[in-house]
Amino acid sequence: MNVLLIGGCSNVINNLIIKLNKEGHRIYLLTGSRYEKQPYQRVFEKYHFPYDAGCLNEIFESINPDLTIFMGAYDTNFHWDNEESEAVRYSACVMNILMAYAMKNKGRFIYLSSDEVYQGDFPEDISEETPAAPQGFKSMVLSQTEEMCESYGKNCGRDIIVLRLDHLYSMPDTMADVTDICTKMCLESLDKYIITVDDNDTFSLLYVTDAVEYLYRLAVCETHKYHLYNLSSETPVTERQLAELVRKNMWFNVEIVSVGTNTKRKILSSARFAEEFKPSFLCDTPHVVARIVARMKKYRHIFLYGEKRKKTIRERILERAGWLMKTAIPYIENGICFVIFFMLNNRAVGSKYFHSLDFYLLYVLLFAIVYGQQQATLSATLAVAGYCFRQMYDRSGFELMLDSNTYVWIAQLFILGLAVGYMRDYITKLKREHGEEKEFLSQQLEDIKEINDSNVRVKDALETQIVNQNDSVGKIYSITSSLDQYSQEEVLFYAAEMIARLMKSRDVAIYTVSGGEYARLFSATSPKARSMGNSIRYRQLGEMYEVLGEKKVFINRSLNDKYPLMANAIFEENEIQMIIMIWGIPWESMTLGQANQLVVISALIHNAVVRANKYLEALEEERYIDGTKILDDEAFTTLINAYLAAEKKGLTECIVLKVEAAPDITYKDLAMRISVRLRHQDYVGLLSDNRLYVLLSNARRQDAVPVMERLSAIGCRSEIMEEYEQ
Repeated sequence: MNVLLIGGCSNVINNLIIKLNKEGHRIYLLTGSRYEKQPYQRVFEKYHFPYDAGCLNEIFESINPDLTIFMGAYDTNFHWDNEESEAVRYSACVMNILMAYAMKNKGRFIYLSSDEVYQGDFPEDISEETPAAPQGFKSMVLSQTEEMCESYGKNCGRDIIVLRLDHLYSMPDTMADVTDICTKMCLESLDKYIITVDDNDTFSLLYVTDAVEYLYRLAVCETHKYHLYNLSSETPVTERQLAELVRKNMWFNVEIVSVGTNTKRKILSSARFAEEFKPSFLCDTPHVVARIVARMKKYRHIFLYGEKRKKTIRERILERAGWLMKTAIPYIENGICFVIFFMLNNRAVGSKYFHSLDFYLLYVLLFAIVYGQQQATLSATLAVAGYCFRQMYDRSGFELMLDSNTYVWIAQLFILGLAVGYMRDYITKLKREHGEEKEFLSQQLEDIKEINDSNVRVKDALETQIVNQNDSVGKIYSITSSLDQYSQEEVLFYAAEMIARLMKSRDVAIYTVSGGEYARLFSATSPKARSMGNSIRYRQLGEMYEVLGEKKVFINRSLNDKYPLMANAIFEENEIQMIIMIWGIPWESMTLGQANQLVVISALIHNAVVRANKYLEALEEERYIDGTKILDDEAFTTLINAYLAAEKKGLTECIVLKVEAAPDITYKDLAMRISVRLRHQDYVGLLSDNRLYVLLSNARRQDAVPVMERLSAIGCRSEIMEEYEQ
């Protein structure tokens, strides 16, 4: 079958190529770089294109792969020294590859992930059901890529598998291969004669050949049950045990230094993989570690100083012999052809048909055309020697020297040979220069294409910006008219819905602040938008509060999962009154333009809320029972209906409590007793049955239990009204 491998040169991809070649598959390779920096194993065809190239779809179309394997976490094209910028590039490249694969709609796609998606201590073996626990940009983007693969598989109906490899290690060839814990220990011992270890760090090792063997089994299986598998030897080993193996195989004393005291155990469970594919790992860790140590000792100058491996005497002799043979072949050919043409010339002398044919001239012209001036000079010299030797059969050398025809013939031979040889060398030089110029112009053309693609993207972005700018009046009208059509109690509910539509996000939350340091959730459009809780201490939100306090829009460019992707605060008299939080914004939309748009939308919402509050303040005497904070029948019914309508749309949650008190307690006394035991955003009112009710906003049944207990403590019996419960 046709197999497409995607990734930079590494031991993983080279071992995989060897395995696939042995099994008789046709291998194509997408290197992810324009230039081949390191040699790969033999493949059928190589494509030297970066992952963000526009021709990725054409590559998939041309190859028509039955199997695509992306090195993912083990792709050497990505260098994680600057994790923040590399994480962005990695996400974009993976997205481009998945899009190209999904558009082809053929074959299986395997993404290689690693144990790095888990950071911390795990007392039990980590199964596939365990949620990822990333720390840092690299582990976070690897975790997000796993989720991206799962999403593409489900939504596009593609066969996409994620395979996590647990602490992969391999036999290094260069400094670039020193990436795993085993080779790093060897390098540290060679360099500093010490090995630093954490005695409490436990893990399991997986050798590259074992990983490739079972990766191949997964790749060629007809069916599989899951989209995610762990592959691990499940053999626990501590850092100290591994360091002891390294020290044992060194020829000098190596000191093991203990650092760190925190217990850290991280071993992936292969139970799911073993259930389907029955792996049996063949590589013995002590034996493999001994081989790695022996290799790094032998070529320590390569791993310490980056020098190339010194060739053996046999290799140097073969190399020089090869160079000598390549240089000598034209001379050997020249000598052999001279003997042949010398014999032909002797046969032609006195022949009726060939006596006028000059075989020496043909001989010189042949080598001038094939090899140029240098060999033409040699062949002309040999031809002159052969001619003189043949002429001396019939006359003496002195007579030959006095014959002017001899010199004319020699001049003719050298002039023709050198002229034709010069023309051949000149044409070859022109071809080489034209080839170099063509390569240079081709590279220039590729650069121009990239610049053009970039200009097209900028043009499209500017067109979108202009369209949005022209449409901004319509957006403003849409906001104001949509909010004005709701009653005053509903403005903030549907403001969240409006922000979600305008900002192209499904996850929007509005928090209200009423004194103190707490912000209360008023409206949210999704469970993700409620993830920060019903109440938050907004002054303790760190950098987000600092930015909001400066009356700026907070943009979460570091992708910190503790904060929303974008947030803005609405102020009144230099005090925060509301906080609008947004999740689920595309990375390319987290721009200054979007931030400015959020500011405008927030101002419009604020104006609508101010108008609603002024309207309610004007009707306050009509809405409340005299001298109390108890809403009358009409106002409370309208408020409950507004909350229930918003709850049906998923914008809020609420509970209605029916309260019964002693008949001798007045509404005023009862309201005072109840209000101190409720939250600021809860409401008390009467309904048509003239009984007292409490509306608990943003509350579920379990949240109502403490309130009912507090009411019971003051002699008020309460119960949840089922007909109002969503």
